[in-house]
Amino acid sequence: MRAAVKNEDTERSRAAPQGGRSWLFSLAAAVLAFAAGSACAQQMVLTPVKISPHVYYFHGHTGMADPANQGFMSNAGFVVTPAGVVVFDALGTPALGEAMVSAIRTVTAQPIRRVIVSHYHADHFYGLQAFKAAGAEVWAHENGRQYLASDIAPSRLAQRKNDLKPWVNEKTRLVPADRWLHFDAGKTIQFALGGVHFRVIDMSGAHSPEDIMLAVDEDKMLFAGDLFFTGRIPFVGEADSKVWLGALDEMLKIAPAVVVPGHGEMSREPLKDLQLTRSYLLFLRRAMGDAVADMIPFEEAYQKTEWKTFASYPAFVQANRINAYQTYLLMERESLLAK
Repeated sequence: MRAAVKNEDTERSRAAPQGGRSWLFSLAAAVLAFAAGSACAQQMVLTPVKISPHVYYFHGHTGMADPANQGFMSNAGFVVTPAGVVVFDALGTPALGEAMVSAIRTVTAQPIRRVIVSHYHADHFYGLQAFKAAGAEVWAHENGRQYLASDIAPSRLAQRKNDLKPWVNEKTRLVPADRWLHFDAGKTIQFALGGVHFRVIDMSGAHSPEDIMLAVDEDKMLFAGDLFFTGRIPFVGEADSKVWLGALDEMLKIAPAVVVPGHGEMSREPLKDLQLTRSYLLFLRRAMGDAVADMIPFEEAYQKTEWKTFASYPAFVQANRINAYQTYLLMERESLLAK
């Protein structure tokens, strides 16, 4: 389901005020801006989709984050147990996080106990402050600390404030985990709540340094985060596609009956539906790897590559070039390490 959002134009100041009244005009503009942001949060409504006895999910729009979709272009979900609610991801704005909390309240009065963050990309965790306000505990991979401490995190926030205002604004905070998860060799952290059994699965280093998935055993379902995209081109960026392909194999070993991907429709046929992600990653590696081996510069290689198999998918225009460039750099590094 998609977000039902009402947009209203907000009047902006048209000219610089004169004389002693300037502060009144400034105050009025600030009040209007705040009201616009508050109205967005109040008017955003999310509809949870039930996919198994305990599990619901929110299906984001196809494509990249922009003002038209108000940042709602990724998926999130929650699991209702007799002892409380476990949430997976918090979507991409505080307003969306608040809308998630409100939607959960329409399903159950159970307290929201825990939010598990798939990874620290903006579209998956900017809604966390709403869950903290609701009393939830945040769990995330320990590698997420590095991102929050980096220069990239505030730079990305500044970009989102510009691209997604007023839904991301000066009140938006980057929320750290209350519990940073450390995974031993088994790469699984198990817990139970209200008789429902969960497994937090380490897939770090594939799509991001801090990838984790969440399996809900009784429902035979899996929250896969951005390791799995349905119906659209994945965002590869600086991911390690070789590790990512291995993670897809591990995902199939879990044998889930239903998978909620990071983006796109939920899947009841994971083996079939993950082929787009797999084939795209393999194609990138082959095309850019051949170019590196033949010492063809990236620009020339990109222009010569036949992209028609993937060009009609959503997010191709926005993501494919950067995906190809970062894969080209990855293949260069792999080539040097192989020597």
